Formats: sequence, C-alpha cells, structure tokens
Amino acid sequence: MEVYLVRHTETVCEKGICYGQSDVGIREPYDAVFESILNQLPQEAILYSSPLQRCIILANHIKESTQIDSIIEDPRLMEMNFGDWELKSWNDIPREVLDPWMENFVSIAVPRGESFVDLDNRVREFLDIEISKTHAKPLIIVAHSGVIRSILCRINNIPLKDAFKTQLDYGTVIKIEM
Repeated sequence: MEVYLVRHTETVCEKGICYGQSDVGIREPYDAVFESILNQLPQEAILYSSPLQRCIILANHIKESTQIDSIIEDPRLMEMNFGDWELKSWNDIPREVLDPWMENFVSIAVPRGESFVDLDNRVREFLDIEISKTHAKPLIIVAHSGVIRSILCRINNIPLKDAFKTQLDYGTVIKIEM
C-alpha cells in the first residue's frame, strides 16, 4: 500500500521555541509550498491528519484541491507532548532537566509530558489499526516531525535513538510502501 507522509509547513513560532502539542498556526504565505506538496500527492486517497491546526490547514487544502472527500483527524498523530516545556525557549529550560532528557529522549519523559517511546507507542497503535485495514486507495498522513520519524524508524528498522539523524524539512513529502 502506498503511504504519503507529509510534514506540516513552517509554524509561526520563532526558531528555538519548543511547541510540540501547542496548537500554533503556520507561517504565511504558504500557497507555493502547498502547491509543491500537492504536486507530489495522488488525487484520490484516504486522508489522515493530526488535529493540530498546523496540520489541519494543510489537510484542508489537500482535500479541497483533490478528489478526497474527507479528513480523518486522529490525536495519535499529534506531535510529542512537551509538557512543562511547551512554548518555552529551549535555552530557558534548566540544564539539569534538559541535559538528561537530551541524552535519553527515547525513554525519559518531559516533565508532565511524553518520552519519544510514548509518542512511538501512539503512532504504532495508529499504524497497526489503520494499515491492517484493506484500503483500495493510497493513504496520506499529514503530521509532525516526531510522528513521521517514528514511522520511518519502524519501516526502516532504525533504532528510535537515531530518529533525528534523518533530515525532515517543513513541507516534506515522503512516499513509502507498507
């Protein structure tokens, strides 16, 4: 089955801000980037999206510009929950808390948030259920960097600790076979 992984476009957050599950918007103008994304996608597909607006805005554009009838919003496709760190500058997070997490982000949860394995478990549950269904059409998944990296780790047998070695720019489209 063809699956298209689409990362949302650039957010309105300044560089260096931790914004995981915070519902931030996307930077305008985005028409040219959206058109580039559309040119890489099929006209007919089943469209899934994170419910966060930075993904929904893009998913709506995809739906309106193709023959896709609806968007299936799924909270399992949300970015990692950065808990107490949401909307803080990475530089303002105390080193005694940040450094241990940076050394083992896979297993250590952010205070009142998630670890990368928590995110990965959500994404695996989504994939196990949705990919096991018989689909006559390709799937498009509009999501976040962490979610897409989790999927790429799974299909490429990459350890989660190496997830961020893969370059994944805003607006990237990756076609995979599952």
